[in-house]
Amino acid sequence: MADYDVVVVGAGNGGLTSALALAKQGVKTLLLERHNVPGGCATSFIRGRFEFEVALHQLSGIGTKDFPGPLRGTLDDLGVLDEIDLVQMENMYRIVQPGKMDITLKADKAKAIAALQDRFPAESGNIVKFFDLVYEYCTQWINVTMIKDKEASPTKYPIYFKYALKPMQLVMDEFFKDPLLQTAIGIYWSYLGIPPRSLPFGEFAIVLWAYAEFKPWHIKGGSQALSNALLNAYLKAGGEVRFNCGVQKINVANGKVTGVITEEGDEISASRIVSNAGTYTTYINLIDPDQVPNWRYKELGARSVGISAVSVFLGFDREPEELGIHETTNFLATSSDANLAYEYTKLLDAPKFMLFSCYDVDDAEFSPKGACQAALISLAYGEPWLKIPPTRYFNAKYKYAQQMLNILYQVFPQCEHHIEEIDVGTPLTHMRYLGHPGGAIYGYDQEAKDTELFLERKSPIQGLFHAGSWVGSGGFQPTLMSGASTARAVIRSLKG
Repeated sequence: MADYDVVVVGAGNGGLTSALALAKQGVKTLLLERHNVPGGCATSFIRGRFEFEVALHQLSGIGTKDFPGPLRGTLDDLGVLDEIDLVQMENMYRIVQPGKMDITLKADKAKAIAALQDRFPAESGNIVKFFDLVYEYCTQWINVTMIKDKEASPTKYPIYFKYALKPMQLVMDEFFKDPLLQTAIGIYWSYLGIPPRSLPFGEFAIVLWAYAEFKPWHIKGGSQALSNALLNAYLKAGGEVRFNCGVQKINVANGKVTGVITEEGDEISASRIVSNAGTYTTYINLIDPDQVPNWRYKELGARSVGISAVSVFLGFDREPEELGIHETTNFLATSSDANLAYEYTKLLDAPKFMLFSCYDVDDAEFSPKGACQAALISLAYGEPWLKIPPTRYFNAKYKYAQQMLNILYQVFPQCEHHIEEIDVGTPLTHMRYLGHPGGAIYGYDQEAKDTELFLERKSPIQGLFHAGSWVGSGGFQPTLMSGASTARAVIRSLKG
């Protein structure tokens, strides 16, 4: 008899929700995590008197009790919704291009449209038409992909079939002439990691619609509070977990998984494995090559490792309003050319756009009284960082961080004089803690060929399942929901 029904590799978002969903169904489950805390990206760390949030900026898919989003339903089903405190954000974001544009968009379709029309009156009509397109697309997307209308066709759902894979840039050009307006509306492309010229419009439309309709949310205590709640519920359901216990190998015999070997050399048998470690890591590092079909390697070679980030974590000795910070989510741009900004993510030069998140604006208890914390984020690929000689790494890291801070000070000058704590993470930091190639934070580049329309969670190896951003979209909502979805597939296989 196997030691466990299922071993889950990695306690990131997808690993936690899959493990919890399995344990709640009475499946004997073991969760293995190489780090000493649960969460993956959904964690925090302490410097001085601050507990810094690592990755979550705006949680999507929650909605309200009267208008619930899909993630609210998932967390409720898992029994953790009442174990976390959620704070609704009033605004989607503020976007600033110094000297050219400063707009705040409410998390409300009509109010967001009004703010954009006030700043760009010449394109007022097309702003309405664009939002109407986004909403109609998402309505049709729900019918085709979520409800799975068996009669779906280009005739019945013309907007979905026309725009799902059309590059976002072509759609923006179809509606807008002013590049500043394109930047103001399109900045959420950065949440998906690839530029408008490559990003499928459908992927962008869903993100914009989700934040406008279901609102952005903050978790009191940060994403670590959610990870802890998921873990506690898992343990309460009878699941077992081992921290500081990475997996060295997934055992496969005759095309079927038989268990795992930990980094300590313990051999654990199981008939099902859920890997939250990413498909590259799983097939290249954890499974013997003769057990992996050649077509799987070719498929991996056809995909590109996604983007990572440089994160500057800032603890200030003042409240947000004393620093001129009045919005939680602030996009800072020095160029209105998103495609150019993307090219700079492949360089060590000063970035062309950043995200500045100050959590204390919506949650006054997030930091000690009289202080606040923020994260300053620039998307960045891992490759240029991997080329830096070790003796030059720290100089390069702090030079890049200073360039980011110089842009921040143009919009929030008071921040320069009130930094109490600062820490910097690069793509190499993400590589170390996540174990992902290139420090990728969204899995693969989210191009059309790498979207959920074409990625397959099912493995060619019997009993092996995947969860997380490497088999779907990146970000918190998709990865949390992917684990629950994977668990359902595992349970079906156990019953079959």
